[in-house]
Amino acid sequence: MQFPKIITLGILIFILSLVAVAQSGPGILKTEFIYETAPYPECHASTIAESKGTLVAAWFGGTKEKHPDVGIWVARLEKGKWSTPVEVANGVESATKRYPTWNPVLHQPKSGPLLLFYKVGPSPETWWGMLMTSNDGGKTWSKPVRLPDNIAGPIKNKPVELSNGELLCPSSTEDKGWRVHFERTSDLGKTWQRTDPINDGKEFGVIQPTVFFHKGGKLQALFRSRQGIVVESWSNDNAKTWSKLAATSLPNPNSGIDGVTLKDGRHLLVYNHVVTPSGKWGDRAPLNVAISEDGKTWKAALVLEPGPPEAEYSYPAVIQTQDGLVHITYTWNRKKVKHIVVDPRKLNLREMKDNVWPK
Repeated sequence: MQFPKIITLGILIFILSLVAVAQSGPGILKTEFIYETAPYPECHASTIAESKGTLVAAWFGGTKEKHPDVGIWVARLEKGKWSTPVEVANGVESATKRYPTWNPVLHQPKSGPLLLFYKVGPSPETWWGMLMTSNDGGKTWSKPVRLPDNIAGPIKNKPVELSNGELLCPSSTEDKGWRVHFERTSDLGKTWQRTDPINDGKEFGVIQPTVFFHKGGKLQALFRSRQGIVVESWSNDNAKTWSKLAATSLPNPNSGIDGVTLKDGRHLLVYNHVVTPSGKWGDRAPLNVAISEDGKTWKAALVLEPGPPEAEYSYPAVIQTQDGLVHITYTWNRKKVKHIVVDPRKLNLREMKDNVWPK
């Protein structure tokens, strides 16, 4: 049976309207893909920074994660449109040896060039850190430099600048259990200091910290964990030492998170609000935004991607630009990188009770 074209068109418009509703609402100003087509089948682990008055994004792309052909790709927002992605780094060692690249991290210091950290190596247990710089907002890049052997750089989430001018890089290792440490540099990557691991990887297996700033100079770090929850630690001495790890009220399906302390003092977290058994990999949908005044009590703000559960919306990166807007990028089904712009002043916050996202 054939339906009239006008009915078919009406159904299509209805479906498209449902998709639009899923990514609209108070605070969301724009949603877009950074690219529609690419010369590789899969991508992951995006990062975003504001540099030279524009946005720069990066991610890794290739046949699939861990494949030797995976490289680091970059795009710039030019006159309101994202430029064609360009591969700026790869793991080619010689004509016969090539390693995959991983987890790029962009950061624009208050002064100095745009920094691009990334990892090279066969696996997270054995990879090493690399650094490139750009003086023109990501148009051109320096030759990559390998970081010292015990320095990986920021492992997934962006560095933060401390009150003393040092760049604090949240990092972690996976070779002796999931353990977190912090690295710092006062000269944009020329010399480094590193803390010991702040956990033993047993009670809590955690990686990929994100850092928040609190009153009185306190720092808070939140982590992805194997325990089914977001885990936290606090520092009162500019990240030299950290408190014993503790569970927060937020679930975590063993998936990456990222957050930012906003200009108004609130804390914004992007994560998958998915309850899953401890130690198990869970679904990576929905993808959510929560807001907190104190880093302890979180309120529901946005559902960026509602599902379905078998989809993957993961590894968010988030920054607040000079104009006060929040920019979020994330993996969209391993096929594309999505970019969403949010006005944090217009969010409709709702109470969460017992970890349950309000309907």
